[in-house]
Amino acid sequence: MKKSFKHFSWLLLLLIPLLIVAGCGKSASKTTTVKVGIMGTDEEIWKPIQKKLAKENITIKLTTFTDYNQPNAALSNHEIDMNSFQHTYFLDAWNKAHKSNLVGIANTYLAPLRLYSKKITKVSQIKKGDQITIPNDSTNEGRALHLLESAGLIKVDPKVTLPTPKNITQNKLNLKITPLDAAQTPRSLSDATAAVINNEFAASAKLNAKKALFQEKVNKDSKPYINILAVNKSDKNKAVFKKIIKAYQTEATKKNIQKAYDGLSIPAWNLKLK
Repeated sequence: MKKSFKHFSWLLLLLIPLLIVAGCGKSASKTTTVKVGIMGTDEEIWKPIQKKLAKENITIKLTTFTDYNQPNAALSNHEIDMNSFQHTYFLDAWNKAHKSNLVGIANTYLAPLRLYSKKITKVSQIKKGDQITIPNDSTNEGRALHLLESAGLIKVDPKVTLPTPKNITQNKLNLKITPLDAAQTPRSLSDATAAVINNEFAASAKLNAKKALFQEKVNKDSKPYINILAVNKSDKNKAVFKKIIKAYQTEATKKNIQKAYDGLSIPAWNLKLK
């Protein structure tokens, strides 16, 4: 009996380290946290992605911003690890203006600009001297002016890729085109005849995009306006970002994008533009 007990004791002593190692193995799977900056309207898109990645021990912490000036500053300062709100033209202009080194690593969706009004129902009702507000950041300002040109309201210098109001070459109705912070354009509809408004701010203001006076054309020229996931260049090859891209670019996310924007934003990771 003593021999058996002694033999058992030795076995127990041998097993204890193995049990400890096994226990440590279970707790050793670390959770990686990634802070992602978004505009508020994108929460509906990101919440299912959060749940999916949680199963892979990746915690997505969403930071919501209310204007376009904050997310890239936060990313450059490493307050967040990634943001999802801007298109390539905007990112390029930001890098140039702020001497930053941010890069796009994946496409998300294309959000065509639209011309809205609470006073009229069609472009032909715009009259002499009416005010039209547009986003004032350099890329969306130029994009908005091209939209007004496509609507037949003005003409801009064809030699300028991203025009400003100074590049308007024809304005037969003598329209008062007023640049504003993009977040303020929906509010301007109480005074202005019409406003060119980005999708996320239109959605936040509960504007009906189907009743917009005019929509930006979607073609090969839309490519620089496809929204992207952006990170600091030094971080672009992180394995966790590849997992986030994979979780984002799914059929489920396509449906969520269409739901969040009532079908008016276009999933763009495999979008073919002509």
